[in-house]
Amino acid sequence: MTKKEIQSRVLQNGEPLSLDKFEWDEKTNTFSSFEDGLILDFKNINHCTFNTGFDCTFHTGFDCIFNTGFDCIFNTDSYCTFKTGANCTFNTGSDCVVVRRDIYEVIELKKGQKIKLNRYKIKGFEVIEFEVIEDEDEKVDIRISKKSLQALKDSGIKIIN
Repeated sequence: MTKKEIQSRVLQNGEPLSLDKFEWDEKTNTFSSFEDGLILDFKNINHCTFNTGFDCTFHTGFDCIFNTGFDCIFNTDSYCTFKTGANCTFNTGSDCVVVRRDIYEVIELKKGQKIKLNRYKIKGFEVIEFEVIEDEDEKVDIRISKKSLQALKDSGIKIIN
């Protein structure tokens, strides 16, 4: 893929990221940017490396490597490695591992288990569990554990009753 094609897959504030704000190495499939708050849509694209700032959201294929800051969200397939800061959320396939940079910790991720890392310098994570229930009025109720609700509130997500 060309750098121009990659640009259409990376948004910042709802707009494609300016070409001068990132690098793309076609030979190694490596995306690099010092920018924060990116949304990267690399679904069905495998064997990529991402070097980014914080507060980014990733949608990728398998066998990817992520070197990021904190507060990132990862929705990936299997065989990925994450070198991140605190407060990140993971929903991955199998055989993935997280290496936290703010505190020495290695976490093996389980397929189908969504987790959120604890805050800065606090080891561990919370499992985020939820259930979506639809009714005939096309309304959606989401039932989550109290721990998961608190983790969402702590992450800054606005909860509306």
